Amino acid sequence: METYRQKQPFIRFVQKYWHGIPLIIYAVIYLAWFNHLEHAVVNRYQVIHVALDDLIPFCEVFVVPYMLWFAYVVVTVGYFFLTDRDDYFKIFVFLCTGMTIFLLVSTLWPNGHHLRPYVMPRDNIFTRMVAALYRVDTPTNLWPSIHVYNSLGCHIAIMKSRKLKKHKAVRIGSLVLCVSIIMSTMLIKQHSAYDVLTAFIMAGIMYGIVYHSDVLYTLYHNWQNRRKRKPESI
Repeated sequence: METYRQKQPFIRFVQKYWHGIPLIIYAVIYLAWFNHLEHAVVNRYQVIHVALDDLIPFCEVFVVPYMLWFAYVVVTVGYFFLTDRDDYFKIFVFLCTGMTIFLLVSTLWPNGHHLRPYVMPRDNIFTRMVAALYRVDTPTNLWPSIHVYNSLGCHIAIMKSRKLKKHKAVRIGSLVLCVSIIMSTMLIKQHSAYDVLTAFIMAGIMYGIVYHSDVLYTLYHNWQNRRKRKPESI
């Protein structure tokens, strides 16, 4: 009896936050797959380059918003995970679909670029940060840019959120950060303009599917209703 009572808090916790399980599973799969690609794609890949890339200067200061991308995605997804399951479901589908497409493209069509400077034009804390980033992140598996795609996904989720409509500072801050991250991908030579453009196209398509299509919304709520009708196990 005591063992059953001890398990009750854990069971209630799982019931409350069950919607995080698919995210955890996907994160493990994504990281393992991406890590494999980073080591598998080293020399043989399709070089991505467009004329606009040669006109974009190297600006090391933008390594700051580039690195803030990680916090931007985690905080945004975490906020919706804790506050609104409908919005969480939408951003989960939006991000995971794009990231899966990215993995498939990188697997079937290995790609990379030769845009990085061979020698840093200056020596300061920002160029040292960029150099450190270059050492851990190879210039391969770039198309479409997940930095750009996920930033757009997070900003769209924030702008479409009913709970955040009155929080103007959050919405403006999200826009500034989103734009800064997108610019950073090209200004620190992590991505070609082609990667950025195709990420916008993919985000536009997914925006229509996730936020303007009744298919996903209906499937999700039908599944939610079936789940609620199941008898409680405790």
